Amino acid sequence: MSISEFCVHNVVCASRDTTAVEAATLMRHHHVGDVVVVDEVGGKRKPVGIVTDRDLVVEVMAGAVDARSVKLGELLLRPTVTIAESASYAETVRLMAVNGVRRMPVVGADGTLVGIISADDILRQLSSPLAALSDLVGRGRAFEAQTRR
Repeated sequence: MSISEFCVHNVVCASRDTTAVEAATLMRHHHVGDVVVVDEVGGKRKPVGIVTDRDLVVEVMAGAVDARSVKLGELLLRPTVTIAESASYAETVRLMAVNGVRRMPVVGADGTLVGIISADDILRQLSSPLAALSDLVGRGRAFEAQTRR
């Protein structure tokens, strides 16, 4: 299965010119911890970065910077790491680990935004199969105890 089947497709986006206060308001309104910063190119959204609630706290609030004047474009401190919509869970996790990120925009073949995937999304999807695997050991022992009395 591809990551596009499990990513969040309703992505909260903003432009580079959006202020830190406006971004925080978007996060609060949509109950999310990040905003994907995009450039509009030919009517399509191309991700250029992510600003998180932590970025706002560490870079703006702790820096005693005026949040009404700081633009999201100024907070983009590292290259954007994206994942292709056709990528697998394993490739997504590998890319997150290699780049030290917990969230990644999911993009189509043309680089346009399709969704966003987070470590929390992946854990949510994997928790049920992992729980079933952990129960397997106990069920195997119970079956053996019943059949080999």
